[in-house]
Amino acid sequence: MQQRLPQAGKPPGGDRGFSGGAQRYGAGSGASPLGNAHTLAHHQLESELARRFAPNIPKVRALYFCTGYMANLAVLSALGTADATLFCDKFIHASLIDSALLGRATMKRYPHCDVTALTRQPAACNSPRKLIMTDSVFSMDGDVAPLAEMLALAEHHDAWIVVDDAHGFGVLGQRGRGALEHLGLNSERLIYIGTLGKAAGVARAFVAAHRTIVEHLANVARPYIHSPAAPPAIVHALLSSLALIAGHEGRERRDHLMQLIGRLRYDLQTLEVRHPHAGWQLADSSTPIQPLIVGNNEAALSLSQALENNGIRVTAIRPPTVPNGTSRLRITLSASHTTADVTRLLDSLSAIMAR
Repeated sequence: MQQRLPQAGKPPGGDRGFSGGAQRYGAGSGASPLGNAHTLAHHQLESELARRFAPNIPKVRALYFCTGYMANLAVLSALGTADATLFCDKFIHASLIDSALLGRATMKRYPHCDVTALTRQPAACNSPRKLIMTDSVFSMDGDVAPLAEMLALAEHHDAWIVVDDAHGFGVLGQRGRGALEHLGLNSERLIYIGTLGKAAGVARAFVAAHRTIVEHLANVARPYIHSPAAPPAIVHALLSSLALIAGHEGRERRDHLMQLIGRLRYDLQTLEVRHPHAGWQLADSSTPIQPLIVGNNEAALSLSQALENNGIRVTAIRPPTVPNGTSRLRITLSASHTTADVTRLLDSLSAIMAR
């Protein structure tokens, strides 16, 4: 959900950091990270990401990437070699699928969040390198992967688990560290990928893992070696944003967001009971992604347009992005929304349902 507000998308705490970085370093980076464009600011950011946001991984290091897509591609191009097997959730993000298909590893899919089905695959695999790949929070359903069970499986079979936490970083966990903190997971078998353009409000992405993995990526991953480093101004903005996420204001924002999620879910479920003829179904999600499944494409587009006419933007999601018959509105809350914003959305949906 996006209200037409002037501050929509404003980076949390990043404005002063961005201007300060631009004044000190200029607007651009001028080279790749290995081509003398890895500044002190980049080093500070990677150290902060490892120390403050990925302490769940022993001997952790972090590596900063141009985009989340590039981070996923780097991990799988470096580790998804011909002797590797990848075990992938059916609903993983498109960038993980593309990265797996571009690599030389064998790829096997398992039904969405089905640990029982996943258990059978590594047990029957003789590959010397095995990687389990999953989103933490799935982008179109908002549900959370059973990471504790998956990590136990990875450790049992001497495998790695690659966790794309694009929708968990900054939102989940008491200190905003994401899904690993939220679920209390600790292991050197974790390869953690976080994006910095969503909750952090700026741009780019990072990989955090045991230092041997990160050193390997820095030396062989082409998306890292042959892409320009991020402008230091962006890095400065991120340092300010990360401090906010980890501090008192970040906790207040997450508490506020969880209250909005609870309010939205309670009232939408009430609307479902009052208007069963509408055929809408709220997905089972405890995260800011709250899909309202309406069935066919026309219904989703019509509902999205009706809300747009009321000044509320909620994107309609249709096949092939989601399975046939599950077209939906992807309601996405943020800490910048207010209780009044949620009330306005609910009132609009109630009026549409009553027609």
